[in-house]
Amino acid sequence: MTVAAENWDAIVVGGGFFGCNLALMLADSSMRVLVVERDADLMQRASYANQARVHGGYHYPRSILTGLRSHANFSRFMREYAVAVDRDFTHFYAIARKFSNVTALQFARFCQEIGAPFRKAPSAVSRLFDRDLVEEVFEVTEYAFDSVKLKEHLLVRMAGRDIPLRLGTEARRATVGSRGIQVDMSTGSESWSATTRWLFNCTYSRINHLLHKSEVPPIPLRHEYTEIALIEAPEELRKRAVTVMCGPFFSTMPFPPAGTHSLSHVRYTPHYDWEERSGGGAPMMLDREAPGRASHCLNMIMDAKRFLPCLERARQVDSLWEVKTVLPQCEVNDARPILFKAHDEVPGLVSVLGGKFDNIYDLPRELQMLFSRAEG
Repeated sequence: MTVAAENWDAIVVGGGFFGCNLALMLADSSMRVLVVERDADLMQRASYANQARVHGGYHYPRSILTGLRSHANFSRFMREYAVAVDRDFTHFYAIARKFSNVTALQFARFCQEIGAPFRKAPSAVSRLFDRDLVEEVFEVTEYAFDSVKLKEHLLVRMAGRDIPLRLGTEARRATVGSRGIQVDMSTGSESWSATTRWLFNCTYSRINHLLHKSEVPPIPLRHEYTEIALIEAPEELRKRAVTVMCGPFFSTMPFPPAGTHSLSHVRYTPHYDWEERSGGGAPMMLDREAPGRASHCLNMIMDAKRFLPCLERARQVDSLWEVKTVLPQCEVNDARPILFKAHDEVPGLVSVLGGKFDNIYDLPRELQMLFSRAEG
């Protein structure tokens, strides 16, 4: 069945954290905005299946610019999304003695440079670690967000701005039309189209899927099929988070939506990876429900307990499976810049990819430059 066409000032494809925030910013510019999302609800994919870390900058000692921006945005995120942040735990960063890209002294200097508060961990916490493997342990200020509460907060804000949502809807193709961009979509058995001046492609790992169908050259991307284990933490970690820096190590921290701890490991969280340069989007076999996957949680626990012996008593509850997508050049120094790319082949089509949640604060500048170029 085909339904009549609609006309919008802007259409945002992808109802993740980035898409929702972008839609709000566009509505603030008095645009009529439509959000379309392939899933049956918002924020069900990468916006949910992640560590839920509210970055304070500490995670990026190999990229001072990323660390500075992340720390500067930390306070802003805490003010804006306080209702969705879990502060009821203490976070500790431990510096490994071997195979770390930074020493304890370098990490401390990095924190001082970006203005991030830190101090040596209390002795009761330091004693939890194998000090033959860990040089120093620092207490930092870093929290976790609850993506379910975050979604609810965004839904209220979007309803207040009269931003309509089309869930279970896939944008299949974008082409140049007589009144702007024509977007062909499907909702269940219905096929329909809409026209818009601006089309924002915020589909994360599926960015190239829409570009490929629209005959637009793909963006070089690197994908990882990842597993974040959900564990029942031992008593010593119930109100604590631990991140071991900076190399092939692990992190465990509260995961508020499930009432568990997440456990991720640089070596074992990625199951496999590939670079995408020819378009077509992420292969369907990489759907998070793909059968036959084998968990790496036991490997994570076996390695992590060498540094933090109490993790031997951790118990796996579940795992989060998702495709993580970054720009290939980001693998060198862990930088996570925003991708904001206009496509000349379809004027008004823009692809947006954020490496971390606080990249949303880069959007106003990018939008301003985009609209200025269009007016000029």
